[in-house]
Amino acid sequence: MTVWGADAVEAATGELRISPGDLVTPLALERASERGVLIVVAGDSQPARPPAAAVTSLPPSTFPLAPAAVPPPPPAGALYRRGAPLPRTGHRPGQASRSGPGRGLGARPGGRVIVVGAGHVGMITAARLADADVFDELVLVDVVDGLAAGIALDLVHTAGLGGYQTVIRGVTGLADAGPADFVVITAGRARQPGMSRSDLVSTNAAIVGDVAAQVREASPSAVLLVVTNPLDEMTQHAWQMSGFPPGRVLGMAGVLDTARFEALAALSLGRSPAEVTVIALGSHGDEMVIPLSQARVSGRPLTELLPAAIVAQLVDRARDSGAEVVGLLKKGSAFMAPGTSAARMVLAMARDTGEVMPAAVLADGSYGIKGVYVGLPARLGRAGVREIVELPLTEQELADLRRAARRIQERLAAAGGAP
Repeated sequence: MTVWGADAVEAATGELRISPGDLVTPLALERASERGVLIVVAGDSQPARPPAAAVTSLPPSTFPLAPAAVPPPPPAGALYRRGAPLPRTGHRPGQASRSGPGRGLGARPGGRVIVVGAGHVGMITAARLADADVFDELVLVDVVDGLAAGIALDLVHTAGLGGYQTVIRGVTGLADAGPADFVVITAGRARQPGMSRSDLVSTNAAIVGDVAAQVREASPSAVLLVVTNPLDEMTQHAWQMSGFPPGRVLGMAGVLDTARFEALAALSLGRSPAEVTVIALGSHGDEMVIPLSQARVSGRPLTELLPAAIVAQLVDRARDSGAEVVGLLKKGSAFMAPGTSAARMVLAMARDTGEVMPAAVLADGSYGIKGVYVGLPARLGRAGVREIVELPLTEQELADLRRAARRIQERLAAAGGAP
């Protein structure tokens, strides 16, 4: 596999030929679009043209091009980060085609999405999903009387500004929300200064377990995305309480940790986060694993651009970013990046793009890990997790990832097998 960067596009005259499975960086795609360079996959009769839309949202990641006519289908198989807009292939009558955060990835899937918990994280998740305008209906659920309805009405008031037509409402119970295709659980107690994610186990386990059981009854075919901390343990608990197949229960953490590291690395380099490609695995906490062997900046290894000591500091700061935000806020925890990350995962699944994102999934033996929810690269689709993707990690990175899984298993065992 070869990673093709902007320099290859600059050197190309008319077209750039790549092999199936090769990766093309977002910056290279953008430059190809600007210069009119066709990117041709060897063995295909038609060139795969770069997206016409510029990258205007959260930083996208490298993804491989598939053989395509114009416009291309959503990318398949990817270390694809949040928000690389592609041309919209279909829209409703009377609606102009638009590009922007979350928009433009193929035909509108429709259906219903539910966000449980109308706190800060739930509110941002709902706002991002509404703005994407891919669902027929979005329902906020919160037991606090009037909270979900109030947030929903506030979002409705932004529809004219955002140009979306998704129906939004707020209710106090899942039974009133109706069956959904996707359910996002953000409900739970937020961290306070001095608290670890593990301090929330008993309180949030009761909330997540109850919600998962209700989802089983109200939305038996839904995909369940858990955001509540401690993430890995809560995701495993939700899977057990829902009774769903493991592919339909996953947790959001790796996307958030990835975004944090990319942003911090970009600041250190004086570069755009869009140029940084990395993936965060392991647990959402002390055992977070950043495989530096996979870290790239415009196709170049990150470790070639920054001293090892600086890279180590970036890893530590990314790992502790949640606590850093909590300390600065004095009350409550991070919500902008977590909510946006959750929405990106839902949109990737709803659009059935086959994107690969780091997610808390039930390990199936890949990486030598099995039977525990831990952060791994997962190919996402309409029905949840299509497969776990194995990356060529170093021996040390693989050892760190297995240690993270063992620590999660130890915490689960200490809690009697379930939180």
